[in-house]
Amino acid sequence: MEAAVETAQTMTENGGPGIPAHARPGLRHWALVAAGCAAVVGGALAATPATGSVRAAAPTAATPAPTAAAPDPAKAELPLDCGPFPVAIGSSFPADLGGNRPVTVVAAHCAADNGTPPDGIFLLGPGTGGRPVVLETLLRPEENLTVTRLAPAGGYVTAHVQGYSGEDVPRCCPDVSEDLSWVRRDGRWTRGGGAAPTTQV
Repeated sequence: MEAAVETAQTMTENGGPGIPAHARPGLRHWALVAAGCAAVVGGALAATPATGSVRAAAPTAATPAPTAAAPDPAKAELPLDCGPFPVAIGSSFPADLGGNRPVTVVAAHCAADNGTPPDGIFLLGPGTGGRPVVLETLLRPEENLTVTRLAPAGGYVTAHVQGYSGEDVPRCCPDVSEDLSWVRRDGRWTRGGGAAPTTQV
């Protein structure tokens, strides 16, 4: 567990390759705007978290863990500032970092009917009292990206994300699209990725 926490500190200090800064409002601002919209329409917004499961491949750096042994993301207190809105789990999958250390990788965001809230990707480990703890933040919600796919691949954690390059870009049509990946080497998580083709309907 201590090694995982040290990994989180190292990731925060070193980071991976940078990605474009997107002009969407921050998480707190998004939550306030969404709350205002809810007051206008006079409806209380609610969302039920939908947990997507991903079948693990045969990774080399992180191997699949039995689902029963992996932390339950629904029981975790994720670092999301959602204001009056609940947290929604977008997708998750279990893994084993070795040394009998089961973890869960989860993508989550604030749940509301209006807008497109940004996602965060977190690495969860077992905690006291059956409540998982956040060992690592792979993708910060402040990066204003939406995760459309999260999956393991050959020892990597992979994600496809989308975002907006400016305020004038219609919220229906994200114009920033990236494929990101994280791999754990020598006790550290390293991030890589680059632009991916964006298909608009």
